[in-house]
Amino acid sequence: MRYYLSLGSNLGDRSRHLSEARGLLQKAGVKIIKESSIYETEPVDFTDQPWFYNQVLEVETRLNPMAMLALVKDIELKMKRVPSVDKGPRTIDIDILLAEKNVVQTQKLIIPHPRLSLRNFVMIPLAEIAPDFIHPLLHQPISALVQQTGDQAEVRKVVEPSTAQMAI
Repeated sequence: MRYYLSLGSNLGDRSRHLSEARGLLQKAGVKIIKESSIYETEPVDFTDQPWFYNQVLEVETRLNPMAMLALVKDIELKMKRVPSVDKGPRTIDIDILLAEKNVVQTQKLIIPHPRLSLRNFVMIPLAEIAPDFIHPLLHQPISALVQQTGDQAEVRKVVEPSTAQMAI
């Protein structure tokens, strides 16, 4: 199954944290198909905190959505993510944005991610690697939705995607 994942970090060596998360995903058997550039992004909601580094990955795995959720939560735990203030600072945050055309609505997991289309820090990197993907509930391509976020938070490209990770 193909997923789109959002990675974010705003504590310590943000770039290294994103790299470590990618490595742990691969070590768990998740194949990275595409990765966006890394973007430095202004915090949203809880604004009194350091800026984030964000990246979106297109990945492939045999894991179903609940197993994928368990994996990303395990990686966050391994990387010492400490729950604090809601939307507050963190070493790593991994969100499942999309799971092919699937819609999942459980107590623990909602796919597509419910705030996906409202956040520049997710939509801009997602549009970079999947502009033609049709949102399964909004029925519009990501390239159109990125123009409609209404989000005024600043997002600036920091690092181009690695060509080694771009191989399909």
